[in-house]
Amino acid sequence: MKRGYLSEYFTHVATKRLSAVEAHPHRSNQHEFNGDKGLKGMFGTDRKTYGTTFIYLSDDDPEPITERSTLTWYDARENHPIRTEFRLYFPTTNVSSNANEGDLLVIGRRPDNSILLIIAEAESTIENQILWLFGFSDLTHPGFSVKGELESDQVRLEFASRYILEQIGIEVQTTDENYLEQMLEKFDGSFPTTRIFSEYARSTISDIDLTGSADEIIMAWLEREEVLFRTLERHIIGDRLRQGFDDDVDSFVSYSLSVQNRRKSRAGGSLENHLEQIFKIKNISYSRTAITENRNKPDFIFPDIASYHNPAFPEELLSMLGAKSTCKDRWRQILPEANRINNKHLFTLEPGISENQTNEMISKNVQLVLPSSIHSSYSASQQDWIINLDTFIHLLYNRQTSNS
Repeated sequence: MKRGYLSEYFTHVATKRLSAVEAHPHRSNQHEFNGDKGLKGMFGTDRKTYGTTFIYLSDDDPEPITERSTLTWYDARENHPIRTEFRLYFPTTNVSSNANEGDLLVIGRRPDNSILLIIAEAESTIENQILWLFGFSDLTHPGFSVKGELESDQVRLEFASRYILEQIGIEVQTTDENYLEQMLEKFDGSFPTTRIFSEYARSTISDIDLTGSADEIIMAWLEREEVLFRTLERHIIGDRLRQGFDDDVDSFVSYSLSVQNRRKSRAGGSLENHLEQIFKIKNISYSRTAITENRNKPDFIFPDIASYHNPAFPEELLSMLGAKSTCKDRWRQILPEANRINNKHLFTLEPGISENQTNEMISKNVQLVLPSSIHSSYSASQQDWIINLDTFIHLLYNRQTSNS
């Protein structure tokens, strides 16, 4: 096990498509998966019951369906002198009740020997993300595909993969205590504004070529800010938890919600802050959150809001960029934000958005912009359409110089 790698959280992972019988066990009273050779390597030959967290994920539900229960690995022919027939028994849960034929099944064995069983809706964004995280692609055969010794695969966790792990309920510890004392002194033991914290995070990276790839620069800044924020957050939250809540459940729940809300708002603000700095160092003219029609405030207008409101300025030289750390259905929010701009751009850090969603984006004239390092989470046909940040900046520069 190596810190910062997938092997820190999983020793083995098995995946397959659910068959009709597995998804609807009432059809045959079968509550088990056939234990093929791959699962035998994962669970061994001894009968054993494992504490299991069951999770059902879909793009339509904001929160996963989660339930604690067990899985039992056993040999259905353990009394037979020659033959073996291993099976993995599962009980009926709210998770299994939501499953459908063709959904993705993932069974992950954790280092503490507990099991995480995930069912992800077929053809969904979260399904794509999980397949990308664990490095699975071809699931056309009926049995399990199994990966073990994940450390040897060198599956290093980066920004996008840590996001996916948190979607399946695994909190990834990414901290750097070397900066804690400096942050506590600089920010007086509290959280600064997102803009100030983004500036601080950038200041801690000295070995970056600001004339180089914008895709690499922004990911380095985002990675550093995430690590520093989690370091400071862990200290501040730890202090608050040690103070206790005197059995005041409402106060505890309120504090927990404030932690989650801070994380969400910081993620979006951080992305916009670093994009703005990229535009500055690349000499791109812009206006941030300026007002357009109906009091809308697009994240970025290019070359500026004055040009946007000038009827004589050529519409083909105007650009708009929405910035969302994650999309889900919220990408549609950018559609009414700048009526003069027919072809809008959307920058996101979300890996593996489903083809259904990206096809709808295309139909609505929304061009997806993603850091190059995340492109591999998309299908080949999607990658032909997606552009990276460098390409978008080149487009902006050409439009800007055309107007000079």
